[in-house]
Amino acid sequence: MNTSSSQRPVQRLVVKIGSGLIRTSEGRLNEDVVWQYARQLSTLRQQGLEVILVSSGAIALGMPVLQQQRMPRTIALQQAAAAIGQSHLIWNYERLFGMFNQQVAQILLTHADLRHRGRYLNARNTLQTLIAYGVIPIINENDTVSVDEIRFGDNDTLYAMVCNLIDADTLLILTDIDGLYSADPRLDPEAALIPVVENLDKRIESLAGRSTHATGRGGMYSKIQAAKIAGASGIHTYIANGLRPDIIRHVLDGEALCTHIYPSAAGKLSSRKRWIGYALKAKGTIVVDDGAKHALTIKGRSLLPSGIIDVSGTFRFGDAVYCTDASATRFAQGLVNYSSQELLAIIGQHTSRIETILGQKAYDEVIHRDNLVLLSSM
Repeated sequence: MNTSSSQRPVQRLVVKIGSGLIRTSEGRLNEDVVWQYARQLSTLRQQGLEVILVSSGAIALGMPVLQQQRMPRTIALQQAAAAIGQSHLIWNYERLFGMFNQQVAQILLTHADLRHRGRYLNARNTLQTLIAYGVIPIINENDTVSVDEIRFGDNDTLYAMVCNLIDADTLLILTDIDGLYSADPRLDPEAALIPVVENLDKRIESLAGRSTHATGRGGMYSKIQAAKIAGASGIHTYIANGLRPDIIRHVLDGEALCTHIYPSAAGKLSSRKRWIGYALKAKGTIVVDDGAKHALTIKGRSLLPSGIIDVSGTFRFGDAVYCTDASATRFAQGLVNYSSQELLAIIGQHTSRIETILGQKAYDEVIHRDNLVLLSSM
């Protein structure tokens, strides 16, 4: 591969296709492009690769029916467009994959499906079963029922969480350019493709933050964040131009121009910690002092009330919360053992004082280290 010194064995592949790749300028499905993806993915599946497809496009394909020229601003219109477009989208996927004798299955998810541990495991089991039977799952956000508090926000978050959910080893993000550039190549003729990212640091994130060329509700920055999430599971991410012929095969064969993002050097998180760090939405924030931050990030300790200097938000026992330092930098997310109201009463106190103040003490730790995920490792 032009982007890497060696090829990697791939067994379980997640491919993300953006709506801009499968929709024509008139708002119709680009059947030729989708046929090419169906052919490539069917061939890979028949060769023994386990394939999961995450496809946007439901809202985009439903917009013309509602005579909408641009992305609807209201949730209600987006839901209506999705209801129309999703049936059209999956029908065509079934038809085009069927030309290659490949069975597919539709999976629609909301954030709530992955936030609830039981539903998270049920979704995982369903996907694992489909894969075992040689079926290619086609996943999209369930825009017909999503509202602000449960929607992923963009499919870049969705496919990153799907990678974690089913223990993929490779994520291929297909967009409309060859990968991550040093600047927006549509605005700067000197912009250079960044072929390999071994350390996804703030410099890389800042480059992506200045990019405006990706289509859909996300952007290059959100794709880099998705790679960061995937990297915490030991997943290699590739960003490539989905309009190039046979792009999926060329990426896997090591012959494509693209950006290869390596997984986190911190190591692979356990399935449960991935669920804590990515599937759950934080309900509040705990601000800690420098000593507590050092204990959590360097020494691998639990969070005690003595290190807390402020609490914001409303949360209950078992909810996910962010941990930040005094400068408001988020560095961890974890499950709390006390409600926000209880924490406000024991801020800065020694553990021996908890029972006296609250009348009971279920735990010494506000967040146990087994329920804490460092954002620097994600």
